[in-house]
Amino acid sequence: MELKKLQQDVDAYISQFKEGYFPPLVNLARLAEEVGELARELNHRFGPKTKKPDEPEGDLALELADILFVVVVLANQLDVSLDDAMQRTLAKYRVRDASRWERKEL
Repeated sequence: MELKKLQQDVDAYISQFKEGYFPPLVNLARLAEEVGELARELNHRFGPKTKKPDEPEGDLALELADILFVVVVLANQLDVSLDDAMQRTLAKYRVRDASRWERKEL
């Protein structure tokens, strides 16, 4: 799915409600909450903190998607094209890290 299409889909979902978008700082708090949920799940799986015996395993894919959803919400309300932003970000990494890591043999 293109990021532009994802942004349109999220906007269509939110636009159906009278409340619309929450203010940016509220969405930033939501993003922090979602990242915290992902961190908790990763800590249970790969860190020293194990889950309680009756605690179900979380869904990492859904936690990541929750984060992406809120990032898209923020991009929409701040009029940011994620397609353009990601192209610029990838270009930045390609230049900055061009010789930083050892490449695989082809």
